Amino acid sequence: MATTSLSSHLLESLLASLTPGRITALVILFTIASFAIDSTKKPTYPKSLPRVGYSGGIRATIRNWMNLSNYHNWVQEGYNKYGKHGRSFVTPASPSQPDEIIVPREQIAWMLEQPETVLNTQEAHKDVLFGAYNFFNVDDHFPTKVMHKHLARNLVGLLPDIQQEVADSIDIAFGTDTENWNTLNLWEALLAIVPRIMNRLAVGLPLCHNQAFLSSQVGFADDVFRNCLILTLFPTVLHPLVGRLVTLPNWYHFHQGYRLLKPVIEQRLRDFERFESGESQTPPEESLITWLIRQAKADNLPHEQTPYMIAMRLLPIEFAAIHTTVITLHALFLDLLASDPAKNYLSVLREETSTVLQSEPNGIWTKNGLARLYRTDSAIRESMRLSTFSTGLTHRKVVAKEGITNPFEGWHAPYGAILMANMSVQHDPEIYENPQTYDALRFSRVREEYEARSEEEKGDTEEALRIKRLGLVATSSEHLPFSHGRRACPGRFFVAHEVKMMLAHILQNYDIKPIANRPPPTWVAHTIIPALDVKIEVRRRRRKD
Repeated sequence: MATTSLSSHLLESLLASLTPGRITALVILFTIASFAIDSTKKPTYPKSLPRVGYSGGIRATIRNWMNLSNYHNWVQEGYNKYGKHGRSFVTPASPSQPDEIIVPREQIAWMLEQPETVLNTQEAHKDVLFGAYNFFNVDDHFPTKVMHKHLARNLVGLLPDIQQEVADSIDIAFGTDTENWNTLNLWEALLAIVPRIMNRLAVGLPLCHNQAFLSSQVGFADDVFRNCLILTLFPTVLHPLVGRLVTLPNWYHFHQGYRLLKPVIEQRLRDFERFESGESQTPPEESLITWLIRQAKADNLPHEQTPYMIAMRLLPIEFAAIHTTVITLHALFLDLLASDPAKNYLSVLREETSTVLQSEPNGIWTKNGLARLYRTDSAIRESMRLSTFSTGLTHRKVVAKEGITNPFEGWHAPYGAILMANMSVQHDPEIYENPQTYDALRFSRVREEYEARSEEEKGDTEEALRIKRLGLVATSSEHLPFSHGRRACPGRFFVAHEVKMMLAHILQNYDIKPIANRPPPTWVAHTIIPALDVKIEVRRRRRKD
């Protein structure tokens, strides 16, 4: 009894001592200690590398953490001071990640040419997106390989289906009233359209029309973005706890989607078996599910042929394809609607899309027809140049134990360091004239002038290649929205066709009122949050008899 009484007394004394002030102090001390432990594990960079932001230990880390909205300004500052003059510099990262070495444009080719055993793309993506938690530690190597091998070769045959989905989903979201203007939240309207179109490619009919399934995929993408922001604020020593807690919604949305997706995958696997055995002469329906199965069979990977793993493999593609496309379209419409009215861009693009579509067989878009939309292509590319949604999308992680030495400047990046290409190059006045102005025809003028020449006047192959590199899907060290090099976004060809068809359908079938000013996004660390409350007014155009 005496022992019990003593234990109770000690417990009461302990609880009494835990005042709000002391609890707050303990939390602060624990957080500082966690940051201190983290700082000892991060790679250290040579002092010869110039830095932006705050530097100098835990205090600097906390100050950087408290200035998340200023990261993009620091990156721009570094580019102006160092990057555009051929020097690398270091920019602060979140408390949970190592600082990043931003290489200048002249060294991007060197960075991208390094083997994956030295500078690794997948490991960088895993760190940036916290893949161990957000994607349940299932890497994106296999689905990326599938996209590279199967998307381009099958996309042409899927264009009629995608065009139909574009028309149906836009008409539902925008309405068909030809008398009255309809006020829409632009972000919500696009979020009702893009997942349907993307999943026509990914899973096919009828699941791409199932709102419960679409909501699960959008919900998962939302989870990833939210969790990335949360996890950047916590030191890595806390990630095993925080990461598992904040990603509980990820598991919920995955299982909600898997419940609906599983029978579709099982049917596709049966279709494969029947076709391969000769029981059926009808090949399986082409979709991302089919390509994942086909590649798994080609590589003899039985574990990749289960419904559960196929559903897992869809997650990074769904995430990449939904929100990045919505952000791109959101920026595109704001750039077009807030541009100089004298430029009359909407009418210019409406005329082009109408002319080309009329020449297409049965009004169905073809690859060649979409490729002839020079002005539409330029308008999209220009928006992606101007309205970047990140300070950088081309990351590489040093995975070689001995690190890597930069041959141009002599600095050495140790194991675990992050190298990145800077998208500030897209706003450089020495590369782009009036870089802060949206010029929808910036890239099409040169292309149209070149195409207007006779064959004799077109010059050599080098000039033809230079003109071709002005297209939407072309990447370079001066245009990085799709990254660059061998690891450039494999889905950019689908995105280009999708966005062109969407813009064409909207311009052909709807009038849209311009807006006076383009509302700015909010920067959080290296990423933007678009102006989600923007509303636009649309009205269905009357058909001309």
